[in-house]
Amino acid sequence: MKKSLLLIVFVVFGFALLFSTTASAEPHGKLVMFHAGSLNVPFKTMEKNFEARYPKVDLLREASGSTKAARKITDKKRPCDIMASADYKVIDKLLIPKYADWNIRFATNQLVLCYTGKSRYANKVNADNWHQILQEKNVSWGHSDPNLDPCGYRSLMVLQLAEKHYKKSGLYDKIIANRPQSNVRPKAKELITLLKSGQIDYAWEYLSVAVQHGLKYVILPDEINLGNYRHDNFYKQAVVKVTGKKPGTMMELKGKSVTYGITILRDAKNKEAAEAFLKYMLDPEGGLKVLKSMGQPPFVPVRVPEGKMKKKLPKTLKGLVEVKR
Repeated sequence: MKKSLLLIVFVVFGFALLFSTTASAEPHGKLVMFHAGSLNVPFKTMEKNFEARYPKVDLLREASGSTKAARKITDKKRPCDIMASADYKVIDKLLIPKYADWNIRFATNQLVLCYTGKSRYANKVNADNWHQILQEKNVSWGHSDPNLDPCGYRSLMVLQLAEKHYKKSGLYDKIIANRPQSNVRPKAKELITLLKSGQIDYAWEYLSVAVQHGLKYVILPDEINLGNYRHDNFYKQAVVKVTGKKPGTMMELKGKSVTYGITILRDAKNKEAAEAFLKYMLDPEGGLKVLKSMGQPPFVPVRVPEGKMKKKLPKTLKGLVEVKR
């Protein structure tokens, strides 16, 4: 009788242990993500897909300029599980090694000059004359803040490279002189609103953003659009100064082809859910497929620059990542 009772206790305990282990294995709770504004549309779709797969997880996304997103972590000490940047170098420079250990490069993009049917010279602007049109006194154009958003400093890089590519001395200064400071906005999203309302004529955005928001756009030569890694040696001639890690300091950024990066923060409160999201997002049939469908070419497979960094990745992600500079 005692043996039977003991056996029943063990069986019941075993089932309880199995149930609790299985239950705890499913990601749950709030998952906080700071990310580049240019990722807002694809991440909205990914959020819906991910939460359908893991209904116990509440993904809380906050879009902004990538540099601003990083400073929410470094300066404001706000809790965050995942940080996704439109420039992987923001993670390298501001978060590693104190706040993060690794940085996965997952997609590329290129800059385009956006406009609408309401824009002045909308029926004339093209890849050959855009730089002349931006100098016209009756034309209003803008870009996002270089200190808060990679699209901002990349816009300035495009203008610097245009001067070199077209061999027109002083072109950069002439174009900038026709842009009021009030047209430098914290978020690229604000520029889209201004464009669609007719308050400005042209704005610099990523190609994927232009496609997602139904904007007209000018495709620029590969030599200046920052979208082709084969031109990195030419791109690096562009240099923009932005605010540094500490208040009052500055750092120089050199031009390089557009590459997005993502990481899980070292002190993430919900690493289990964060790993589950990245496992979905970095899957060629998951999040990367969403990016591709929305005009943003992903790296397949995604990559890290060296084997030492790959060793630091969670085991659940290593199979999705290759080592490639």
